[in-house]
Formats: sequence, C-alpha cells, structure tokens
Amino acid sequence: MIASGVTVQGNLDALQEQRNREWPPEQVAAHKKWRESIEAAAERDQFVKVGDVVEPFTLPEVDGGEVDLLELLATAPVVLIFFRFESCPACNAALPAYRDALAPALNELGVHLVAVSPQVPGRLIAIKHRLGIEFPVASDQETRLIHAFGVAFAPDEEEQERQRRDGGGIAELLGNGKWELPHPTVVVIDQLRVVRFADVHPDWMVRTEADAVVQAVSALVPARSRAVDPSPR
Repeated sequence: MIASGVTVQGNLDALQEQRNREWPPEQVAAHKKWRESIEAAAERDQFVKVGDVVEPFTLPEVDGGEVDLLELLATAPVVLIFFRFESCPACNAALPAYRDALAPALNELGVHLVAVSPQVPGRLIAIKHRLGIEFPVASDQETRLIHAFGVAFAPDEEEQERQRRDGGGIAELLGNGKWELPHPTVVVIDQLRVVRFADVHPDWMVRTEADAVVQAVSALVPARSRAVDPSPR
C-alpha cells in the first residue's frame, strides 16, 4: 500500500517552488533551459526497455558488502532506482518519497529495492545515512550499469572545461574521474532477468512515481507465489 499523500513529484515541485522564490529569475530560466537541452539531446533509442535481458552484475553497497543481482533474484524481483549523486538537490527531494511511499509497499510484496548512483561509496554513503534509507544503496562507480541500460549522459566538452575552470566538476564530485551521470530511471527486473518496467526521465525534475512501480511489480508477485505454492491441487 502506498503511503497516503506522499508523491515523488510533489517533493520535486516543492523544491522548484523554493527555487522560484529564492533564485533570481534569470537563474531559474537558465536551469530550465539546461534541463530542456539535456531532454532534447537524450538518445531515447538507447534507453533500457521492457523485454531487455539484464546481464548479471555485482556492485559495492555503501555500508559494505555487495549488491549481487543474481543473489537478489534468487528470492524475488528487483527494482532499481538510478539517481545522480549524494548532494543532488532533486535526488534529496525524490529519495525520501521512494523511502516513504515505495519501499514499504515493496517490502510487503517481498520485492527487493536498490538505489544506484555512479558516485564512489565513500561519498555516496552520506545520503543513505542522512535520509535514513534502509534499502541498499549501491555504487556504479565504473558506470558500467548506467551504460548497459543506455541512461548515461555527460556534459559536452565546453561545459566540462567551464566546470574545470570553476574548480571541479562532475568528475571531481563523483570521485571516480568520470563525467557520466544517469538520467533518473526506474527498472523492474523479474526473476528471469527480464525487464518488466522501465521509465527514464532526462529532465531530473520529473521522476517515476511509486504507484507506477508498485503496479508493475504487483503483476509479477502472484506468478512468483504460485510457482512456489506447495499446496495440493
């Protein structure tokens, strides 16, 4: 069951309203134009899609240990939430909604939930502890998974150079020396490693709602339950 009144977009809209109040109008307009440019440049034909078969992967979990896809799928379907990095304001708005609305519903269904970012574990761990996230948070620090799912993007060379001049940039922030970030994405993987739901948003101020994920997952759970039901026929 979804927590009443908790929505991902509601949290993101509240963040945008705060920016509208606090930022100069030209900054708000520039930020919107930047997001629109990334939306326009997105290579949608490369995005992960329903029916894709996911190759097994293992990622480090920020509190230690590993997130092993095959190990998780041995007991239940898996939901992956891709987000950008620990200090990303939109991620800090969206993840609490997933924590409060999605995680409890998936827990009731016995389905695994994992959040994934390309930031290195030592920096990524802060968001898990700060937001009180109890499901695994994994580091795709080599960016292999976001590339495999076709959801990686990076600033162009001009923007990278501007960020370097300003004293850092995405590569420094992530701690992995790479510039690629994931478009905010949710993927549902069944126990045969087949993608059963995929939703990608190049505009990071728009993200997948929890109820859409729960609906997709609910279609998998009865079949899984019947497959292991030992009751006589």
